[in-house]
Amino acid sequence: MFRIRVFLQKFLILLHVTMSVVVGKTLMILFPDAMKRYILKQGEKSRMNENPKFSYENWGPTFFSFKYLLFVLKVKWKRLEDEAYEGHPAPNTLVVTFNGEVRHLFDFMQDGWAFKNNIVIKNHQSLEDRKIAAQFLQKNNPLCPVVLDTMENLSSSKYAALPERLYLLQGGKVIYKVFNSDHYNPYYCIVVSYYTYTTCGNE
Repeated sequence: MFRIRVFLQKFLILLHVTMSVVVGKTLMILFPDAMKRYILKQGEKSRMNENPKFSYENWGPTFFSFKYLLFVLKVKWKRLEDEAYEGHPAPNTLVVTFNGEVRHLFDFMQDGWAFKNNIVIKNHQSLEDRKIAAQFLQKNNPLCPVVLDTMENLSSSKYAALPERLYLLQGGKVIYKVFNSDHYNPYYCIVVSYYTYTTCGNE
């Protein structure tokens, strides 16, 4: 019964996203200037416009493309795996440190940090790729440990952290989580906060 429900949810999401992409692509062809203004307005919500090295020409034309369709589907389908709910125990998933040590998520909880800079990285094919991407965070000298999700993406799945998700955890329970925009946002990290904790996501 559960599998049937998930299948139906995925099918409805597929229909909705496909329809949105078809309409969006059509409008981009017919009204390019108006759509550019609309997309830039959407970009303000995810703060993409704040990065001077990430201009509209880098990402705007990719909206409503086939790759865009696949990515939005991946995001929405991933959120069906969400197991972190407010008021419930937070998943204590496995993560990997830079020296290859396997630890649990809760081992790195600490207070007083917020990360604000955009990071743009490619899809990871190995833990080494993920480590290289995480080094972008390290260069900004974060005041918290930076660890990696395993290649099974267990943390990303249980926290539905695609493309990103902010959680506040207290006493091992989720007390707050941010629901992000479905559109692309180039931070690509799970930020899980007990006070505040950060780990790179699966993209």
